[in-house]
Amino acid sequence: MVNRRTFIESSALALLAGAAAHAAASTTAGPGAATLGDDAPDARSTWCGFAVRLADPVLTALAARRLKLEMPVESVSGAKDRDTCSHLEAFGRLLAGLAPWLELPADETPEGRERTRLASLSRLALDAATDPASPDFLNFTRGAQPLVDAAFLAQALLRAPEALWRSLDPRVQANVVAALQSTRRIKPYESNWLLFATTIEVFLHRAGAGRDDARLLDGIHKHATWYVGDGAYGDGPAFHWDYYNAFVIQPMLVEALDVVGGETPELTAFRTQAGKRLTRYAAVQERMIAPDGSFPPLGRSIAYRGGAFQGLALAALRRQLPAEVSPAQARVALAAVIRRTLGARGTFDEKGWLRIGLAGHQPGLGERYISTGSLYLCSVALLPLGLPATDPFWTAPAEKTTWEKIWSGENLPADHALADGH
Repeated sequence: MVNRRTFIESSALALLAGAAAHAAASTTAGPGAATLGDDAPDARSTWCGFAVRLADPVLTALAARRLKLEMPVESVSGAKDRDTCSHLEAFGRLLAGLAPWLELPADETPEGRERTRLASLSRLALDAATDPASPDFLNFTRGAQPLVDAAFLAQALLRAPEALWRSLDPRVQANVVAALQSTRRIKPYESNWLLFATTIEVFLHRAGAGRDDARLLDGIHKHATWYVGDGAYGDGPAFHWDYYNAFVIQPMLVEALDVVGGETPELTAFRTQAGKRLTRYAAVQERMIAPDGSFPPLGRSIAYRGGAFQGLALAALRRQLPAEVSPAQARVALAAVIRRTLGARGTFDEKGWLRIGLAGHQPGLGERYISTGSLYLCSVALLPLGLPATDPFWTAPAEKTTWEKIWSGENLPADHALADGH
């Protein structure tokens, strides 16, 4: 087995090298130069190091059936019952981001061995989380919140069908199906929550466990009517200035349509539209990232950190980036966000668990529905780890982001809205 300390320390060295390069470039570069400092010399190793750092506390504890004993549950004053749902939040959200990476074929590189280890822990954790006899049998039914995080778990199973689903023992598969089916008693709100029910039903359908058509299709049909233009959807009938198009709407919509989008002419047309809208949304997201990895702290749930850029990360993973954003540009932009958020002092506690904040520990940014487990949605910024190490996303030389190009004086074409109608 790979020495995990060596793996993480080597990744940390790559991270520090990137930080040093950024500092040096910021000092010596002229006003028209790009720093590219947030793209560490071995970017993939740095990203893998963060994946391991996020995963180890959650998966090790849950695989040993000790998550409820070991995981702290930080929440803000006035939050209620977060200790009943925070554990499923941590597990489902973590796997949603790591699943494409875990799905890569096994290999004997240090990364490959670490990936194999985490995939094995994930399968043990799935057993522990869904076995009614387990002390870590997680809450899939009490309150409304379990619908959300059962959906992120279902999303992970859709993203890693071999590593996280077909490799499970039939007994565990039956328990997973029963746990997901039990969420049908929870009625989703008329908002992005409809897509949580959609995602669960899409997975159950793909797993051959039957589906509830009303719950599956309602989220798809409603979001078709909630499209507000230029690649963005309303969160319900109203549009909000926040990152829920990235946290939930765009990813769950396009991935549901991957499965059911060929069933009717209307769904087929919407699948095509949704793909183009994701690409446009990725273009907008790439332009929002400053060279230092900062971005507008708009709207609720900002403590999900780099999860705010799941739209860009997913478009990169699916090779659906806009023509004006190269894979290397997307890598540089996402690397800057990851480093700025997960690399900030105070992000993790002394035992490696995430703490509430955006750039460090900032509990004031929490909300009543946010607790320790909620924060693991940051993992979805790491989705491009699901691309093989030989992909141009990883191998192409670093490129300036659109922000850097324009503000260094390059003559670029003007940006234009997506004119695809409603």
